[in-house]
Amino acid sequence: MTNLTYKLNPMPEKIAPEKLERLARLETATIGHFYHFGFASPAIQPVLSGKVVAATVATLAIPGLDSTLLHHCLSSVGPGYFLAVDRLGDRKYACWGGGVTRMAAMMGLAGGCVDGPHTDTAEVVEQDFPMWSRGPSPVTTRLYDSGGGFNVPVSIGGAAVLPGYAVLADDSGVLFIAPEDLDAVIAEGEAKTERGRVNEARITGGVHLGEMSGASRMVEAKLQG
Repeated sequence: MTNLTYKLNPMPEKIAPEKLERLARLETATIGHFYHFGFASPAIQPVLSGKVVAATVATLAIPGLDSTLLHHCLSSVGPGYFLAVDRLGDRKYACWGGGVTRMAAMMGLAGGCVDGPHTDTAEVVEQDFPMWSRGPSPVTTRLYDSGGGFNVPVSIGGAAVLPGYAVLADDSGVLFIAPEDLDAVIAEGEAKTERGRVNEARITGGVHLGEMSGASRMVEAKLQG
């Protein structure tokens, strides 16, 4: 349903569980070595450490003072989905607090991300809910009925995100992956993870990093030239 105030689109198709299971075994920092798209700003950090989420993205865009659509749409988002909330540039008013967290947990959401602040950190911790934001704020939104969009294109920390994207969120940050890139990203991520294990073992065995990476050879060549 669409009008000039609210734009509500259907939930996106879920990504195959086996792909998300493979994605969840990777790290955003590993993928960051070879993939350049979809990384949210480092300003968006986990509220709880040690959480890893791989899920299908549902999106929401709501204006600064208003969380009416967030309250409404939580009933439509369930297990296997990660709700990414675009605050349309606001960095002061927290739309996501204790009540939203409890509802999200009750609906079985895999996690959530706000390109803006959250509030009620203690309640997020109590619910043990995987959540990423730009940090805490005591100033909250209200129900002003001013509009917004559900499952529309959004911007999260500078990353362009469409409903139905995959997300990988961990202690290092939040990464959104277009479905057409997902197979290749997972395959390269798995290969790079295995190469990393081999290199870690070599360093533990006494090989110097500069020697292994070739950095020392580059420096020595410049010094000799």
